[in-house]
Order: sequence, then structure tokens, then C-alpha cells
Amino acid sequence: MNGAWITALAECDRLGHPAVLVTMLDAAGSTPRAAGTKMLVTADGLAGTIGGGALEFTAIETARALLDGDVTELRTETYPLGPRLGQCCGGRVSLLYEPLYPPRLRIGLFGAGHVAKALVTLLGTLPARVTWVDSRPDLFPATVPANVTACVAAAPESLLVPGFSHILIMTHDHALDYRLTVAALRLSDQPFVGVIGSQTKRARFASRLAVAGQDAARLVCPIGLPGLTGKHPGEIAVAVAAQILSSPQPVPSPPLSAPLPLPAGCGGCDGRCDGKGI
Repeated sequence: MNGAWITALAECDRLGHPAVLVTMLDAAGSTPRAAGTKMLVTADGLAGTIGGGALEFTAIETARALLDGDVTELRTETYPLGPRLGQCCGGRVSLLYEPLYPPRLRIGLFGAGHVAKALVTLLGTLPARVTWVDSRPDLFPATVPANVTACVAAAPESLLVPGFSHILIMTHDHALDYRLTVAALRLSDQPFVGVIGSQTKRARFASRLAVAGQDAARLVCPIGLPGLTGKHPGEIAVAVAAQILSSPQPVPSPPLSAPLPLPAGCGGCDGRCDGKGI
């Protein structure tokens, strides 16, 4: 079995690229491939084959039209190869088009304290990708949810690059919180920027930002859905998760040739991750 599409699908997931998985559901008569054959189509690439010729050309065009239209629903098409596509095979195939999109929630979580630990547990149940950053390796739990990458970084600010939909700042150090806030608010794709703290903390950050010539209008502090005012780490985590889900979700635009901020090659990891998290 040609497994090229499997490798390509994993790479699309890593890079955050949308794709359409095309599966030959049924093949009757003389056909170029058997039922179960798959190929993966991206905006500018292809992995695997369903037999070439007019059938494959049509499938690629259809898949890319689905991507262009941001279509999320599954689609099935039946092709009589001779009458519809002019192929001499004479058989008939049915194709399933399965659009696959990366999660719109691409969260950068800075800090690994009690609230962050509780929040990661919740985020692990959501369709999200989370990069969890702290400079203290001993604070990370032995295991994290599958959609979370834990990264030890001596300079967490260096991991703040375009590609996040939400940036959540809750470190142990107010000075570090401020540096992260400055870097987050400067990002060109304008993600949601939330900082744990009080109204007093926000006023102080806003004052310093104004002196530096930076607008604090997008800064959300205190973080958490208004009305959910509990002080237990779990209650705060629920309020933050609720705010994330209820806020407008900007569509992140990661570079086409590079992954979202992750340990490998990020420049902010101290090497402990070895490119794989911890």
C-alpha cells in the first residue's frame, strides 16, 4: 500500500495546513485503482494517487475547490469513467472527499503554575493545539494531553511569533508577564492577548505601554469570562477556557514552510526538549 498520503497528512498536521483526503469508496468494472485507495490534496501539493488521468485531475480540482471555499462537510461523487470523464477504462468509481483543517484554536500558554496546569487539562479536551512554555522544567507534569507541546525555554519571549490565535500569560514573574505582553501585542496577526491578574495590574501595564508608545486596547486583564469569579485554580481555568471559546477567533496564518512555534528550531528552547517537547 502506498503510504505517502499518511506521511503527508502528518506533515500537514504539524505545519497547520489544510488538506482534503480523497478515498476511492467503490470501484466497479475496469478502474485504475481498487476501492480503499487514497490520496491527499493540499493547495499546492499532492501525495499518493488514485490512478492518474482524467479521474485524478478532476479529483484534484474538486478537492482544491473545497479548500478555496472553506468547505468542511464530507462530499461523495460518482464518476462513470467513460461517459463522464472520457477514460477508456469503462468502469465506475465513487470518491469520498474529506476536508481536513487544523484547529482554529492555536494557543500559546506561558507559565506552568496551578492555574495553567488546570487550564491545560481543560484545553486537552478541546479541538486546539497548545504550546505550553515555562523556563522551569520541574513544573511540567510527567504527561500532557496529546494536543499540548510542553516547551522549556530560557527566554519565553522568543517563542512569541505569528501563528497563535490566543496568547495566555500567567507566569510567576510580573516583569516577565510584562515583557511577554509587549511582545504579544506587537505581533502582526493580532491574536487574543490575555494576562492573569487584577485591574490594578492591568492599569500598571497599560501605563507602561502608553509610555512606550504601545496601545493597550487589546490587552485582556484580568483574564477569564466576566461573571465567573471563583479564585480556585480550577474555577479560574474554567473562566479562561469559557472566555477563549466565546471570544472571536482570529484565523492564524503560520508560515507556509515552517511549523507553528514548537521546540524544534524555535530559538527559545534550552535544548532539553530535543525538538520533541518534554
